[in-house]
Amino acid sequence: MAFVAVIDVVAGPAVGFLPLVSLGPAFAGLVGGWRRTALIGGLALVLCLALGWYDGLFPARRGLTALASVVGVTAAGLLAAVMRQRREAELAGVRSIAEVAQRVLLRPVPRRAGHLRVAVSYTSAVAEARIGGDLYEVVASPAGVRVIVGDVQGKGLDAVETAALVLGAFREAAHDEPDLRSVGARLERAADRELQGEKFVTAVLAEVGDGRRVTLLNYGHPPPVVVSPEGTVRFAEPPRNALPLGLGIHGGSGPEPYEAHFADGDQLLLYTDGVTEARDRTDRFYPLVERSVLLRDADPEAALEALRTDLVAHVEGPLHDDAAMLLLRYQRH
Repeated sequence: MAFVAVIDVVAGPAVGFLPLVSLGPAFAGLVGGWRRTALIGGLALVLCLALGWYDGLFPARRGLTALASVVGVTAAGLLAAVMRQRREAELAGVRSIAEVAQRVLLRPVPRRAGHLRVAVSYTSAVAEARIGGDLYEVVASPAGVRVIVGDVQGKGLDAVETAALVLGAFREAAHDEPDLRSVGARLERAADRELQGEKFVTAVLAEVGDGRRVTLLNYGHPPPVVVSPEGTVRFAEPPRNALPLGLGIHGGSGPEPYEAHFADGDQLLLYTDGVTEARDRTDRFYPLVERSVLLRDADPEAALEALRTDLVAHVEGPLHDDAAMLLLRYQRH
């Protein structure tokens, strides 16, 4: 508005810049509230009257047209500002509901469970998203600490509904069942009963007791990574591949439990494929094994945050898929 005023005074009324004063309330309606838009619109009206009087455009048609332009654009800006504020209020309400849903679906995991220190990281592929299809849970049961990390096929509300189904079944079974195979059987029955069509969930279950071993059950999920105190990294791969949860009706036997060495100082990283399949601009996958050195921090949460930051830096932009990571550090003292 100030620029238009200067040009109008310097160049004179022949240039015809006076109606451009209405750009002030137009932009105010896009970025400000209705009060600010009304204030800018009133200022634009006063400026238009002053410049029109200075240029001798009143009561000629050019002056009245410029005045009408300012009034019309101000009215439109006020309407746009009111509608935008209403949409922002509705969006804030939806986000608050989503945050509550996230706290119910993905509850904060305990920082300590038995001899384990626990840290979790969840990075959404959409900056505005609060919940998605990745899932995780840590349950302290009489048989030991039981953990699940999974990835639901698909996105959106359907994926959230499926994640809630699997987590609900796991939370109940983890307390009731005597061993990890029985927990997996409960999840299989729930998934086969509830999931329709081609929906499925890849998941890995883990159980850590008092021994120096971790028992794993893998339903078509990326194998966990075990990091020793010396920095040695190895994948805890299953003896054979198994179908994801929800595809049991297509035949095939379920997964067999297997064990991996897990003693004092060892770390177990469970993750979803959003981590290992994250690509940089040259289509190079994220080198999880090489970056595992970032997990040496004495604080598990700081270590996992360093890994998450490195993952985001590798992609150099928003992730193409949700990425969940859960770190278990065996620490007796």
